[in-house]
Amino acid sequence: MDLETKIDLVKEVGEEIITEEELRSLFETKNNPVAYDGFEPSGKIHIAQGILRAINVNKMVKAGCKFKLLVADWHAWANNKLDGDLEQIKKAGDYMVEVWKSTGMDLGKVEFVNASELVSKKEYWDKVMQVAINSTLKRTLRCCQIMGRSESDSLQSSQIIYPCMQAADIFHLDVDIAQLGMDQRKVNMLAREIAPKLNYKKPIAVHHHMLMGLTPISTGAIGVEKAIEMKMSKSKPNSAIFMTDSVKDVQKKMNKAFCPEKIIEDNPVLEYCKFIVFEKFKEFEVERPKKFGGDVSFGSYSELEQAFAKGDLHPMDLKVGTAKYVNDLLEPVRTHFEKNAKAKKLLEEVNSFSN
Repeated sequence: MDLETKIDLVKEVGEEIITEEELRSLFETKNNPVAYDGFEPSGKIHIAQGILRAINVNKMVKAGCKFKLLVADWHAWANNKLDGDLEQIKKAGDYMVEVWKSTGMDLGKVEFVNASELVSKKEYWDKVMQVAINSTLKRTLRCCQIMGRSESDSLQSSQIIYPCMQAADIFHLDVDIAQLGMDQRKVNMLAREIAPKLNYKKPIAVHHHMLMGLTPISTGAIGVEKAIEMKMSKSKPNSAIFMTDSVKDVQKKMNKAFCPEKIIEDNPVLEYCKFIVFEKFKEFEVERPKKFGGDVSFGSYSELEQAFAKGDLHPMDLKVGTAKYVNDLLEPVRTHFEKNAKAKKLLEEVNSFSN
């Protein structure tokens, strides 16, 4: 694959790349750079963490990257997820891996790493200490956004350690590209800033888009802060579609989704179409009675968006069509958790946890 094609694939993933010049230089000098992302196991995962993650990983792999997915169990423990029960957190991590196995992720090029393995090594904690020594408390607190907290929250001491651990992950995993969501930007910038001081390579940051919740709420923030406020969250279960939701669950949630007629901006149903449906399907077909224009199909997202903006496609028709394609994508996951005994048991256990 030529250089420009690799760059274009990463650009499809990255809503922001810091920096494209560094990325170009990396691909010119290294055929298989290491990219990584990490997830806290904290219960069931939603479609942004499941299918969208698989889409992005596959693009990075296609561009030649070796991808490391960090199952950040100790980070979830530090963040007091699942009431700080590490054994439950580890079970949730195993469940996440089972989800990714059934999403079409190119597992042959992906290495799963558990944080519990990293923390058993003295060298890892050396790096955590190096990051902490070279970071002010004020800067560390600003990074708390990466774990869904704000500087004004009442934080436990373990949560203050968290950003130092995440920056250390980048160095310990020998990462070339930190490929995380836009909400992880602050810690990536911290790692880039202190890497030269610690004689580590500066990671290139590729920040992917955060899928919006189905019933988004914004307080008037702009830019990245607005995207973080509106992103899909498992803490708002009616606004998120989970990877093992039933057909009826998906239809019900999509029917209630925010989707004002002719409005493109901040429309979560259109976001599903752009970032998920058209990444997996070449055509979007809508079945409707002849009195409402009859069946119609769209060969690209731009065609679909234009039709909706003009009022040629009703919000309910868009919702019904989107729900159908999402259900098609979730069916292999449902089947895996129904027929695979290990996966089925893990899901039952995770469902019993307090999320």
